[in-house]
Formats: sequence, C-alpha cells, structure tokens
Amino acid sequence: MINPFVPQSLICREGELEQVCSLLRQDSDFVVIGVPGIGRRTLIRNAARQEKSRCLEIDLLRCRNAGQFLRFLADGIMDAFSEPGEIAQIQQWSLNQPLSVDRTLGSEARLAWPKPLGKEWPLFEGLLALPQSLAEWFDCQVVIMFHNFPHIRSWDRQGKWESHLRQEIERQSRVSYALIATVAEPWMMASRLPVIGLTPLSDRDLQPWIIRTMATAGLKFDPESQALELFLSYVQGHMKDAITLAQRLWQSCNAIASPAPELIQAHQVHSTMLALVQDMAVVFEALLLLLPPTQARVLESLALDPTDSPQASAYIKKHQLSRGGGLQGALTSLEQKGLIYGPQFGYRIALPLLDFWLRQRLR
Repeated sequence: MINPFVPQSLICREGELEQVCSLLRQDSDFVVIGVPGIGRRTLIRNAARQEKSRCLEIDLLRCRNAGQFLRFLADGIMDAFSEPGEIAQIQQWSLNQPLSVDRTLGSEARLAWPKPLGKEWPLFEGLLALPQSLAEWFDCQVVIMFHNFPHIRSWDRQGKWESHLRQEIERQSRVSYALIATVAEPWMMASRLPVIGLTPLSDRDLQPWIIRTMATAGLKFDPESQALELFLSYVQGHMKDAITLAQRLWQSCNAIASPAPELIQAHQVHSTMLALVQDMAVVFEALLLLLPPTQARVLESLALDPTDSPQASAYIKKHQLSRGGGLQGALTSLEQKGLIYGPQFGYRIALPLLDFWLRQRLR
C-alpha cells in the first residue's frame, strides 16, 4: 500500500533534479548539501531512477570501523547487481579476489570473506574497483551515494581510506560518486566538484502538496481558523518534518471515509505539534547533552531569541555568550552538524521540530 504522506515525486525540485540528471549523463561526480531531512537522498534516487542508473547507498555515520564499511559496500553492490547473470559475473570476478559469493543465508547472494586480520586494504581496493568493472561489463551507469562522508575520519585516523576514495572519485569513468553533506568541505571545492544545495521549500511550493495529501486522507484544513497557515509556519519548508506532522495529524484526527472531508482546526495542529515533540523529547534532550556547552547555549539562544546577527555585542551580552572565536566556532560547528542554517538564512534553527521543542522547553 502506498503511503499517501510520502511524496511519490519531488516537490518543486525540478531544477535540482535536472542538474543531477545532467551530471549523471556526463558520468560526473558531485556534492549535494543541505540539512538532514531536506530531501538530499530523495533527489539522487529520483535522478538515478530517471537515468536508469544503478544506485548504491552507504551511510558512513553507521560505519564505526573499516570492517563495517566493507560490509556496507559489498552489500550495496550485491543489491544493485542482483540479477542471476550479474551475480554469475561477480562470482567469476571473485575467483581472483580474497572473497566469494555466499548463498548460505537464503536465496539472496552475499559477498563474503574470512576475517581479514589486518588485511582489509586489499578487500577495499577490490570492492571499490568492482562497480566500475560491473558498469563496463553491463554497459550501465553506477551511482555510489556516500551519506555523511566526513564521518569516515572517525575511524580512518590517518586519512588513508579517504585519500584512496578521493582518487577513485577522480579516476573512475563509469561510476558517479554522489557525496551528501551538510555543507561543502574545502577539499570538495578545491576538487571542483559541482555542488547542488537544497534549501527549505517556500510555503507556496509546499502548500499544494499538503492540501492534496490531506484530501487523499479524507482531511481538509479549516480556512476559518488558519490551520493551514499554522501548519506551514511550524514545518518551515522542511519536507521530513512536514511529512511527520501530517501523519500525526491524520492519526490524531482518526479520519474515516465520509462524503465530506473532516476539517482540521488550528488548535488541532497546535496540540498535535505539542504531542509530537513531547514524544521526541528524549531524543532532543540527548542531542543537547552531546553538544559542547557553548554550542548548546547558542542553540537555545537562537530558539528563544532568533536573530540575523548573533555576533552583535548586544545579543552576546543579553544571552551571556562567549565572544570572538568561541562564538564563531560554535556557529560553524552547529551549521556543519545541520542544526542551524548559516548567515544566508539568518542563523535560524534548521530542524523545525527541534526549534519548536526548544522554544516550549525554554519558556
């Protein structure tokens, strides 16, 4: 069953979609930046589907060591090339590699290898070269999506694996590397990788989707109570949070099929938002505890008292923030974490649900 709250097509991202499709047709590598939940992976998946490219997804935040990285890379390759003829070709390739195709876990084939005991590097070189070979053998385009790319440094302390990855990004001709990040790193700019930035959707862009989606679920915003305007002000153009709030609204209204759509009142939008962030309070509290005190203080200040100029002397004094490099370092780090927008969006908090929770907590 199709979930009506998950968009089946991109919402007002036609320009970015064409950019990515064009890059894939040129076998180019690129970077997609934006805050979590803004639609970066959805954009790349749609482009890969449109260009009929094979797509591998690897979230480096989930890789805590070299062994896990190899496992995710191997599984991604097998997921993208799962037809019998493709598996047979991989099996033939594996005869000259320190690994094999294993079918003991059921019908799905899996690349397996003995515990490397310090021999991860040959496996890494072989697995990273395999998508290029498969693309050549089957005359297709491959997209490798690396999500949270900077997290490779959490275990690649010497930078050896990252350095080799960068070389392969430049060398391989049938594989497009799509790097997903919050902000573009200096080396990405130095390598002249095209950067596609995803910004929040405008209310005008998001409004038709939410009206249509709610109608599909048998719901309609009450025009008298400005419920729609309140919904849009809460989600601030953030697609994932819009989906989350819409689903919770549907659940709280307990909509049933009827000739006339059930009207959503403004007070229902507000109470639903309150209940939603209360459910997420443990996650948000943990996030605050993990932040350095200076960053947590800046985040709370921006939630309680939004400003375009947190470096202003009056603002620093009002919220007892550190001056100079400490404050700028906190702002930069929060932006890199995807928790706030930078100066182009006035340093506002990037995750609407977190923003709402902080404001409720601090008042």
